[in-house]
Amino acid sequence: MNRVRAWAGRRFPPFVLFLCIPMSQASECVESRGVENRDGEKQLMESVQVTATRTKALIRDVSAAVVSVDRMRVRAEGPDVLAEVLRGLPGVFYQQTTPGQGIPIIRGLKGSQILHLVDGMRVNNAFFRDAPNQYLGLVDAFATDRVEVVRGAAGSLYGADAMGGVINILTPEISFEGIHPQVQNRLYSSWNSADNALVFRAETQAENSAHGFTGGVTWQDHSDRETGSGTTIKPSAYRSQAADLKWQTRLGSGAQLMISAQVLEQPSTPRTDELVPGFGQDHPASAQFLFQPNRRSFIHARYRSHGEQTWFQRFQVNIARQVITDDRLTQDFGVPLLTREKNESKLDGLTLQFDTAVAPGSTLIWGLEFYADTVSSARNESNPDTGANTQVRSRFPDHSTMDSTALFVSGEWRPTTRLKLGSGLRYSRFRIDLPALEDDPPLALNPEDFTGDLRFVYELSPTKNLVGNLGRGFRPPNIFDLGTLGNRPGNRFNIANPGLKPEQVWSYDLGLKSHTDRWQSELFAFYMDYSDRITSVATGDRTPAGRTVVRAENRNRVTLYGIEAGFRWTATGGTEFFGVLNYTRGEEQDGGDVFPADRIPPMNGKLGAVFHPRVRLRLEPYLMFALEQDRLSDRDLRDPRINPEGTPGWISLNLLLGWTASEHVELGLRLENLSDKDYREHGSGIDAPGINFGAWAQISF
Repeated sequence: MNRVRAWAGRRFPPFVLFLCIPMSQASECVESRGVENRDGEKQLMESVQVTATRTKALIRDVSAAVVSVDRMRVRAEGPDVLAEVLRGLPGVFYQQTTPGQGIPIIRGLKGSQILHLVDGMRVNNAFFRDAPNQYLGLVDAFATDRVEVVRGAAGSLYGADAMGGVINILTPEISFEGIHPQVQNRLYSSWNSADNALVFRAETQAENSAHGFTGGVTWQDHSDRETGSGTTIKPSAYRSQAADLKWQTRLGSGAQLMISAQVLEQPSTPRTDELVPGFGQDHPASAQFLFQPNRRSFIHARYRSHGEQTWFQRFQVNIARQVITDDRLTQDFGVPLLTREKNESKLDGLTLQFDTAVAPGSTLIWGLEFYADTVSSARNESNPDTGANTQVRSRFPDHSTMDSTALFVSGEWRPTTRLKLGSGLRYSRFRIDLPALEDDPPLALNPEDFTGDLRFVYELSPTKNLVGNLGRGFRPPNIFDLGTLGNRPGNRFNIANPGLKPEQVWSYDLGLKSHTDRWQSELFAFYMDYSDRITSVATGDRTPAGRTVVRAENRNRVTLYGIEAGFRWTATGGTEFFGVLNYTRGEEQDGGDVFPADRIPPMNGKLGAVFHPRVRLRLEPYLMFALEQDRLSDRDLRDPRINPEGTPGWISLNLLLGWTASEHVELGLRLENLSDKDYREHGSGIDAPGINFGAWAQISF
């Protein structure tokens, strides 16, 4: 702690010292989870979701396992990346390979095994890999209104990639509630000591009864991370900048048009686990490894119509283009060659959705989707010693394409007042084209599949619902699976396999949801049968540089099962208590061999309370924990990010404070990892931050 005190005296910015003065009286305005009843006591609010059903519904009334996080929680936690705010939710585990990147693991699945959306449109593209990746880090957390997480296969409404679940990032919407023009501006600033991180966000929103817009800019600057051991990890510093704009207008009484645009860029982000020796390594795998730059740009138009039409009551059409740039500068350790890559995905999407009431208590959601993705890729090697510059085989076959068409229908009906049944079906067809390369002929695949689900909600009592879901999901091989070529992390060299076929999963869960004025809880048990898994397999060869030659194959069958539990209780006087517990176990079968599945999170959870000592004051002490994970697969044992003796368990003690100073000023403090614990979250490529003092301020005018 002497190290912390000495360091704090050097590095606290002046505005943080200013904020610390009133914080003894303060609380923060993180996600408000309650409203006052007639006696002035806090009651829990009912949460509304749109992702699990593609229409508004109360979370307790849908069969799916759903949880959400709102913008106030994002503001209070000041995350490095969006996925970080999902840490500690039921069914979700957080993995981080390097700062500036991070992914959620849902029921043991990750990457392209999870469907990621922004305002309902796909983020998953043709080179989205089924492993930790950086692409969710290219969505601005501070421009987010709400993040909804659906756990379990969502085969009928979302189709491809929605095997372990769906994450939908929703941006702010115009309410059109005021008669007179309204303008609101916000300035937000945040600082974290563990990496001397500064975040600044400026945004504005203006609207009247017919038109409105919202937009902003975000800037982040993160220095190298200091861990609980006192070590400063170099290199781990990065920057990002983002901007967003959304315009909405009413077109008559029942129609609305929206046009939005987003962009986020990380100019030069180091791949820390490649640049710092991992477990079993006496030197790093790379001398240089920079994502330089990584960028996501997104433009989206949406038209909605409400009204009593002959065959639908609500209609929605979305048109969007997403461009992800994944450029890199790399150099193997001990080798003079510099490799520069340019990789880009242009994903165009069109979706149509109709909501039809077919009978009292019965509704159909139906529509179609079309996506077209084009991948550009180039790579060259230069030798600073000789000046030679050579074009070499690109990471992906240049001008590869992946197009998809899907038709879906999902319905719900009530055979009795206490029982609601639902089912859905989806047909998906893909066309995947890889052009010919020097040693490989052109490749064309046309995978297709039917996916769907059955579900129910049974009202045991006015406050308790028993829910169940059976779903089938699938994931077709994408350009990453089919055509990723060359050096890969973990001292591997990947070659193509044109014979891949889709993965598939059968997902089952049974849950109990409870809800009263003071109590919310959920308890789910799940089981997943995941077959034809695409996995990287060593061929037995090595490159001249000593890298292990691997290729993707439909090799294994995985069973995943576990329990997810969460509760929140408001005691008399308004004090809230909350907790989460997650347990996942995975078994993988390769031929006759059975062994632990890879990257399975340990048992983990969160426990805390929220106190309101004053009306404008909020204090939230909480702890997060994970037990030891020593059930490792062969891939885990070979992964330099994972301790071959197992990842030790850990407990992190934290405190969030905040104060609503006035109608226009909100202030907060973050005191994280107060015991300065030195730990690593399982599967991550970098140790967690040590003790962190953070502060944030928001001014509205």
